Amino acid sequence: MGKVEIGEVFTISDDENSEEQEVEVLATMELENNEYVAVCFVDDLKEQGDEDIDVFFLKVDGEGELSSIESDEEFDKVTSMFDEMMDEEEAKEEN
Repeated sequence: MGKVEIGEVFTISDDENSEEQEVEVLATMELENNEYVAVCFVDDLKEQGDEDIDVFFLKVDGEGELSSIESDEEFDKVTSMFDEMMDEEEAKEEN
């Protein structure tokens, strides 16, 4: 897949029911030598704009393939990092 970029749109599928949905990359981040992306469903972004969208996180492996975050501890660390990034971005916009 290669390097994942902010704004990139790609299709993911749900293994349980084979439903495909488009997601857009909102942010990329590196934590403890691992790369992660924050994504949201494109349909949600179109309908709701930047307010109240559901964001979820995927881990990017060395080949650029995406996978779920397996542990709660890892998920909590990524979530905290994303929240900090968003807080910093809001602070910049206010100045």
